[in-house]
Amino acid sequence: MFEWFLPTRTWSTVHGGDGGETGIDDDFARRGFTNVGAWIIGRNMFGPIRGPWPDETWKGWWGEQPPFHVPVFVLTHYPRALLVMEGDTTFHFVSDGIESALAQAREAAGAQDVRIGGGVATIRAYLNAGLIDEMHLAVVPALMGCGEALFYGLNLPELGYHVKETAASKRATHLVLERRSTRGRRE
Repeated sequence: MFEWFLPTRTWSTVHGGDGGETGIDDDFARRGFTNVGAWIIGRNMFGPIRGPWPDETWKGWWGEQPPFHVPVFVLTHYPRALLVMEGDTTFHFVSDGIESALAQAREAAGAQDVRIGGGVATIRAYLNAGLIDEMHLAVVPALMGCGEALFYGLNLPELGYHVKETAASKRATHLVLERRSTRGRRE
């Protein structure tokens, strides 16, 4: 699923390396990290633990220095204390809904963008609420099994979305969806 992203120069740079491929995939990867002042992610993207937090030892999939380098707001049903990590990443655990997470992320981001990083349930909730102004999709030639369907039951044109841009590389087809009735903000 991430074969388009892992070889890019952007992936290498975000993880403190140098080198990596340039081209279409790297252009989209770089755009995904440009002008981002805060992230919103779901609990599943933060880690595999379900239900109440058994303790606070789990610090995410990324190790001591996550690749975000800005505040990250994690949607969860179970409160947890603030988690400050190396590299200017602080995880804020938000248990009072998507609107609250977005308000907090906007405040933290200031004039910069808020990136909604996933997973599927998180993106679906923000799409359905009309709170995503622009979205990049990387469609890759891989069979994944049943998983979660990102667009199941969502009528994107009815929600105001259209395809703004497309580009294809040997590893992925990139689509940029835009919401026609934006309210002067970008998520």
